[in-house]
Amino acid sequence: MSSYDDDTLPLQPPIRLPAAATLASSVRSAPLFEEAAGELKPDAEDAEVLGVWAAHCRERLAADEGLLLELIRMFLSREPVTGEPPAALTGLGLVRQEEPHTLSWLGLWVARQVIAETTGQEIPVMGSLSEADAATLLHGLRAYPEAERGEELAGWLKDRDPAEAADELAGALAAVSPLARAVGVEVLSTALGDTGRLALTRLLDQPRLGAVIAARTGRDNRRPAPEEIAWVLVDMAAALLEFGGEIGEVIESMAMGMNADEQAGTIAILAFGDHPWTGQVLRVLIDHHPDDKVRASARKALRRLRGLADAHL
Repeated sequence: MSSYDDDTLPLQPPIRLPAAATLASSVRSAPLFEEAAGELKPDAEDAEVLGVWAAHCRERLAADEGLLLELIRMFLSREPVTGEPPAALTGLGLVRQEEPHTLSWLGLWVARQVIAETTGQEIPVMGSLSEADAATLLHGLRAYPEAERGEELAGWLKDRDPAEAADELAGALAAVSPLARAVGVEVLSTALGDTGRLALTRLLDQPRLGAVIAARTGRDNRRPAPEEIAWVLVDMAAALLEFGGEIGEVIESMAMGMNADEQAGTIAILAFGDHPWTGQVLRVLIDHHPDDKVRASARKALRRLRGLADAHL
């Protein structure tokens, strides 16, 4: 199946889906169900119906790139089709037959699978994270708008002791991605009250992680050590990259009010921070920073980073 901007697709917000029984009922009522269901028995279980239909839709979409792109376009825009929708999409039950011609529940469900397969992005479903561990929760919450994040977090906290939940989230911060770490710090500092803030305070003495927490929560009494500065800068810029933010925002976050000469001097040390996202951040500066000195410093830092990596082989 063709890929759809898999390198640049911004993180997508969560979707709401009904229970499997409702989705399976939608499959059975799709106009093309009888001719496309093949050997599926009339009394097949819902899971089998959904599995067969998902495979059929993937096959049909893989054979027609126009249909694939239209389905993804509708999913990303969440807007109805102008005019008559493609007959194949309505026949598969993916687009509503009545106006407005938006994606049906089934269309959202199939589009989510297609995007996961073509881009690797697993778009979360509301309510699906209540039993997840802390790292999975933070990963899933990365693209949640504020209201939906609060709803999903409330479901996760429902049967958990608040102090234990805060400790579990705090314990996951070091191992998750930069954006998931930023979400975790925000959740602990704002949504879990004093319990969450205390859990963050206990992490301040940790190298690197403590410096990031201090930078994100304004803890002026915890200044980064010289060897932590590069790691903090990359981590905060990487969170913006991971979200799919504007390149200008990433560059501005690295500048922190410094002039070009100061930026060039700071960027020169990034290779020594040993952050896994250092290469991506440097390539953004090389490709998009408006100042020649800064771009040259980023190129030098990237060469140094590669040299350090080779030295550890």
